[in-house]
Amino acid sequence: MKVSKRVTYGIMAAVDLAINATESPIQARAIAKRQGIPIRFLEQVLHALRHADLVESHRGAQGGYLLSRESSRISIADILEALEGPLFHRTTLQLGTRDRLPTKPDLLLGEVWEQVQQAERKVLEGITVEQLAIQQRTFEAQRNPMYHI
Repeated sequence: MKVSKRVTYGIMAAVDLAINATESPIQARAIAKRQGIPIRFLEQVLHALRHADLVESHRGAQGGYLLSRESSRISIADILEALEGPLFHRTTLQLGTRDRLPTKPDLLLGEVWEQVQQAERKVLEGITVEQLAIQQRTFEAQRNPMYHI
């Protein structure tokens, strides 16, 4: 499965919001700096996430972005669909369609590809932004150990 930069940045932005926007909105510029995402690209991604009701935006000096619901209720599949459209199109061919008759590969492999798509979808739906935020916190704690004197 290929994942675009757009989706990768969308996931990183959602994780950043889950970690840092617990009480007040976070500006796109702050997310871009922390995550190493070009600001103009991030603004487009956040706009698409807002349009899909995954994030909400607040205007003004104290404005920025927040997740629109709990991070445990936003899956990677939600973000992928918001940024790239429907995850998978039904590939199983219906016999007797007017457009064309199924080919030998369609008949032989159609069900295999359907099973692969269902497995991918299940995995993506099972991973939440909250789970990734927990992993990110763990990575950061390991990278930046606290020294007590």
